[in-house]
Amino acid sequence: MSASPVTLMVARRIASGRYHDFNRWLNEGRELAADFPGYLGSGVLAPPEHHDEYQIIFRFSSSETLHAWEHSASRHAWLVRGRGLYDAPHEHRATGLDAWFQTGSGSVPPRWKQAVAVWLAFFPISLLFQWVFGGMLADWALIPRVLVSTLILTPVMVFVFIPLSTRLLSPWLQGKWSPMDRWIHLRRINRT
Repeated sequence: MSASPVTLMVARRIASGRYHDFNRWLNEGRELAADFPGYLGSGVLAPPEHHDEYQIIFRFSSSETLHAWEHSASRHAWLVRGRGLYDAPHEHRATGLDAWFQTGSGSVPPRWKQAVAVWLAFFPISLLFQWVFGGMLADWALIPRVLVSTLILTPVMVFVFIPLSTRLLSPWLQGKWSPMDRWIHLRRINRT
């Protein structure tokens, strides 16, 4: 068992015509998980346009705390209530930083690519934070200023910007696209 945080990524395709029921059920499950010891957070990555597979992410402090939630009676009852709302579920577990970068084949991009993806997520949100709150925190001592900024930015990074960055950069991270290919692809999307 692992003492490192563990991420459970669940892919589920919404059954036809069940979008609103699925979202209600999913929110119920996220609230349920939040009541368990070791829960660090959860998030949902919506599918790209014209796709229906949602990526649901649950993060726990250790394999043991994830195991306790996964094998609980309340989670089992929640899964039973969700029958018929989704098709083709599959799950994947990952620990540490590699959790954000591991592909379905189990391969992980080189650390330098991971660093670029994290930096591309971190830079804009840090810049925005400093622009919005920098003036208010300017007179604070260094330790409280850094404490407040990291308390605010870390969850935003973990649940929004790193998943977004890895999703946008996934072809490049997997070695399928060069950065120029990705830029051209994004420009085409923005024109349509």
